[in-house]
Amino acid sequence: MVTEAGTGMAAMAAAGQVAVAGIGVDLMRVQRIAEVYARHGEKFVRRILGDQEIDKFRRRHDRDPQRGIRYLATRFAAKEAFSKAIGLGMHSPMTWTRMQTLNEASGKPCVVLSEPLASWYGERFGAAHVSITDESDTVAAFVVVETRARPQERNGFN
Repeated sequence: MVTEAGTGMAAMAAAGQVAVAGIGVDLMRVQRIAEVYARHGEKFVRRILGDQEIDKFRRRHDRDPQRGIRYLATRFAAKEAFSKAIGLGMHSPMTWTRMQTLNEASGKPCVVLSEPLASWYGERFGAAHVSITDESDTVAAFVVVETRARPQERNGFN
């Protein structure tokens, strides 16, 4: 969300424009994903990752298989956390491949949605913020979803 200089989330929330609509978190062992990948390989990758995530997974996995598995695990965790934050779990229109965690040019992770999840989400929520982390054996993802911004009140009326 882009705001005017000096205007932060706290000020916007105080003005009644945005608030936290949902929070989701997921923590998992990398070994769990490694075992599923060992059994199902590319089929598992295509079931969980969106097209852009698949490209990045393949590049990382080709260079270092362990790094590729950690990438797959962080994206799995981000999808789980996002599904919790929006209150759907893995129920339509939420599916694994319709939510991708990509990176902005700065490296900051960002949520990218595809249809029909994107339209459903846009009618209900504002910005989504995702944070992911990984260690050698564990990954975690944390998602905060904002409410939709409301127009600023005029003369006490919306």
